[in-house]
Amino acid sequence: MKEVKSFKIIVLGLLSLSAAVFSSLKAQELRCTVSINSDQIDGSNKQIFETLKSSIESYMNDNRWTNMTYAEKERIECSMLIVVKELSVDHMFKCEMTLQSRRPVYGTTYTTTLLNFKDNAFNFHYEEYDRIEYQQNTFTTNLTAMLAYYVYLIIGHDQDSYQRLSGTPYFQQCELICQTCQSSSMESTEQKGWLAFESNRNRYALINNLLDEAFKKYRNFYYEYHRLGLDEMSANVTNGRARIAEGLPVLKEAYRSRPATYVINTFLDAKAEELVDIFCKGTDKEKKEVYDILMDIDPTRQQTYERITK
Repeated sequence: MKEVKSFKIIVLGLLSLSAAVFSSLKAQELRCTVSINSDQIDGSNKQIFETLKSSIESYMNDNRWTNMTYAEKERIECSMLIVVKELSVDHMFKCEMTLQSRRPVYGTTYTTTLLNFKDNAFNFHYEEYDRIEYQQNTFTTNLTAMLAYYVYLIIGHDQDSYQRLSGTPYFQQCELICQTCQSSSMESTEQKGWLAFESNRNRYALINNLLDEAFKKYRNFYYEYHRLGLDEMSANVTNGRARIAEGLPVLKEAYRSRPATYVINTFLDAKAEELVDIFCKGTDKEKKEVYDILMDIDPTRQQTYERITK
C-alpha cells in the first residue's frame, strides 16, 4: 500500500508540474512569424540571418509581456518582415521592417488586419549569438527596445479592438520605451525613429497620436469598427456595415484638424482593402458617403476606393 501511495504522490506531483508548465505556456501573448530578406547583402554565409530570425521569434513569442493569461488559440497572430538594406563591418544592420497583426472576427473564419506598419529606420547593432533580452525601463540595445515597442503596440491595438481604450497601458509602455531611448546614448543611425521632431511618421509620432486626448474619438471608433461593426456582421451584415459607416466621419474630423496625423494613415494602411470589400456591397448612400470620406483623407488610393462605387 505504501508503494501504491508513493506512486500516486509521484504521479500527482508530475501532473502538478505539468499543469504549472502548461500554465506558463498559456501566458505568452504573441504568435509571431519573422522573415528576414537578405538578398541585397553580398556573401554566401547567411547563417547570421537565420540566427537573428530565430532569436527575434523567441524574444517575441517566449516572453510574457502582460499579466493576462492567453490560451493557445487566443495568442495574437502577427508577422514581421525585415529587409536588410546594408550590413557594415561593425555589424550595424540598416533595415526596413513591416509589421502586421491580426485578430479573428467573431462567428467567422475571417481574420482582420489590426496593424500594418512599416518602419523605414529599423537599424541596430547585432552580432551572431548576441543575447536579445528586454529589461523594463532600462536601455540594453536598440534592437530589444524596438522589438519591445512593437510587442506593446501589437497588444495595445488588439486590446483596443475588444474593449474601449483598454490598450492604453500598453501604449504607455511604448511611450516609456521612446523616452528611455531618447535619453540613451546611441549612434545617430539607431536614434532614427525615436526622436520627437525628426519626422511625423515614425515610432514616436505614432505613439504620441495614440495617447493624445485629441484622438480619443478615433480610438473609440477603432473599438466600434471591430466589436460593433465587424463582429456583428455574422449576425447582421447590414447593421454591422451601417455602424462602421456611421463612425467613419471621425477619421475625416481627425484628418482635418491635423492633416499630418500618422495614426489615421496607419489605420488606412491596415483597412483600405477591407473597407472596399465591406462597402462595395453597401447601399448607394453608404457607397457615396464612404467614398467621399476616404478620398478626402486618402486620395493616393483613389483606384482602390473607386471599386466601392463600381
